[in-house]
Amino acid sequence: MPLSAPDLNREAKLKAFDRLLTVMDELRENCPWDKKQTIETLRHLTIEETYELSDAILEGDLNEVKKELGDIMLHLTFYSRIASETKAFDMADVLNSICEKLIERHPHVYGDVIANDEKTVKENWEKIKLRTGNKSVLEGVPKTLPALVKAIRVQDKARGVGFDWEKKEQVWQKVEEEMQEFKNEFNAETNEAINKERAMAEFGDLLFSLVNYARFINIDPEEALERTNKKFIKRFQYLETESAKDGKKMGEMTLAEMDEYWNRAKKL
Repeated sequence: MPLSAPDLNREAKLKAFDRLLTVMDELRENCPWDKKQTIETLRHLTIEETYELSDAILEGDLNEVKKELGDIMLHLTFYSRIASETKAFDMADVLNSICEKLIERHPHVYGDVIANDEKTVKENWEKIKLRTGNKSVLEGVPKTLPALVKAIRVQDKARGVGFDWEKKEQVWQKVEEEMQEFKNEFNAETNEAINKERAMAEFGDLLFSLVNYARFINIDPEEALERTNKKFIKRFQYLETESAKDGKKMGEMTLAEMDEYWNRAKKL
């Protein structure tokens, strides 16, 4: 095993983690709300906390990132404490399990395999998973992931075993092809879908190909879309606030009036 640089704060970190375990035990035994929780009841709260961490990361607010990481650490500790009550597993089992998996899947660090770039590491990772029981490369992609994130993950995993385009120009050609196929599903005179199911399928293909192209030019499409969402929200709220100052009401203004505030928001 390779030697790492000494961690001067290791003792403080272990002490803090031990403190969290102690606080979790005390809450589970003494707090009415914590006593009632199950792995199932915590699930939606964990999802919410994960999105809050994502927001903090996108905002670049490291203090909030720290707070949200603490919330998630609490949840991980909570799940382990609940499971330990039925002797299913405990925190030691969780931590040892992930350590063993990381060591197994990094033979270029803990073994004699050579991997000098990220691409090789990912390829090795997927091959090891297939060797250790996974029936499909795509097996590890959660079924409940949002569709855009799922598209990124399945493409990335397929790429890990060599199933990918060779050049980004090929991917852009595919984007243009899918755009034309999507347009072909509409009546040129009425601009209405000829067959909604086919139009939806073609739109899905177009989105999938755009995700593919974004991946080739190192853009995270989920992050890009979320940044656009935030930009739209900020500008729309400016429109609401500034028009209200002028005594105007949303829903009663013309589109031209709203566009005036929108364009002012864009210049800020």
